[in-house]
Amino acid sequence: MMKDRTIAPTTRSPRVLYLAFFFPPSRSSGVYRARATANHLAAAGWDVTVHTAPREFFTRYIGSVDLSLESGVDEKIKVRRPEMGYFRWERDIRRYGRFRANMPVLANAGYNWMQRRFFPEHYASWIPHVVARALREHTRKRYDLIVATGNPFASFAAAYWINKLTGVPYALDYRDSWTFNQFTEENKYPDGHPAWEWERKTLEASSLTAFVNEGLRGWHAERYPSAAPQMTVVPNGWEPEILGRAAYPGPATGRPLRFGYIGTITDAMPLQVLFDGWRIAKRHPELADATLELYGHLGFFKQSADPLIDKIPLNEGLGITYRGPLNKTEVGDAYRSLDALVFCVPGAKYVTSGKIFEYMATGKPIVSAHAPDIAAVDVLTGHPLWFGVDQLDAQSVANAMVAAGKRTRDLTEADFDAALAHAERYTRDNTLGPFEADLRRVAGRRK
Repeated sequence: MMKDRTIAPTTRSPRVLYLAFFFPPSRSSGVYRARATANHLAAAGWDVTVHTAPREFFTRYIGSVDLSLESGVDEKIKVRRPEMGYFRWERDIRRYGRFRANMPVLANAGYNWMQRRFFPEHYASWIPHVVARALREHTRKRYDLIVATGNPFASFAAAYWINKLTGVPYALDYRDSWTFNQFTEENKYPDGHPAWEWERKTLEASSLTAFVNEGLRGWHAERYPSAAPQMTVVPNGWEPEILGRAAYPGPATGRPLRFGYIGTITDAMPLQVLFDGWRIAKRHPELADATLELYGHLGFFKQSADPLIDKIPLNEGLGITYRGPLNKTEVGDAYRSLDALVFCVPGAKYVTSGKIFEYMATGKPIVSAHAPDIAAVDVLTGHPLWFGVDQLDAQSVANAMVAAGKRTRDLTEADFDAALAHAERYTRDNTLGPFEADLRRVAGRRK
């Protein structure tokens, strides 16, 4: 007589394929959200595989790397680098293929044709390599979910095709907008451009789509109403494990005040308004001997540096210094050395910027040097040490700087603690927690 056997149920971690073209060692503006998302999923028990760009794309072709960022990637995460073509970026004729070297006009025409017919983005060559590798990995051990973050939006197309071939559901994370320019509030493409159709079909097939602020979610929901029920907002945030927990610095008395900007400096920022505002603020006795210290890369690409450094008035006796880029181990020290932070970003109501979350986490006064209706204002509202502007002009910025300077002189521990409490709402764990729960529900639909 056979005995009954009870088979214990087996469980396994949900397996996710995370498509993030920009991932360490890239230092692009979106890499922090991508790294934090992958780390959060791994910490929450997911089996995470990341598909990102080949290392040489960052090191050789765009020269945009920060090797220190790799040390912050959870060691449980498997990072894979599918191949891609470099037609758009290759300038060394010795590395051209025979066809391109001998028939450059025809090669260029063929490349443009593929852009129109296959996928309208220079990163399109990454797509077939991602899909092929994902299929091989899925055959060996199935994926439960795909998460794709953009830009570039080749990752969205890859998720779409993997879903069509395997049935694995996917989620999209819009770090930036694809067809809408959030800085100018204009469409990026004319009617009929293939990007519109690609965006529509990837959104409509997505099981969950995240945006960094409500303005962008609303714009996309209005344009693509059938995909709106799957849309949500996942704000950016900050990582306590990188910045640490700020300690009350006390009032800044008996010495010159130190204002600072930490972040990538770009041509799109209202730099002229910022520096004109600083010139006016320096006339006030409180800021007469104050300094303005700038930290960060000059643009995202190596060719951006020279034009940008020329825009910084370093030799006018204004107390402005450019300190250069920081690695992650230096960021916390730089914040602690400053008395007040200057938040300078381009754009209007659809722009949040990931840097503002770090600024809030310092507990220090924040001066706005941006349009008064950007989406970041939603995050800053309620912060007890925020000094905003009613309009983006030099006098308004100067007034905010003077007010912030005065506040640093009598900063109380109660105000500092209230500022930190406001920032605590935006740690990565707090912003990504609901998103992870939603992803788990999506993955669970096919189990």
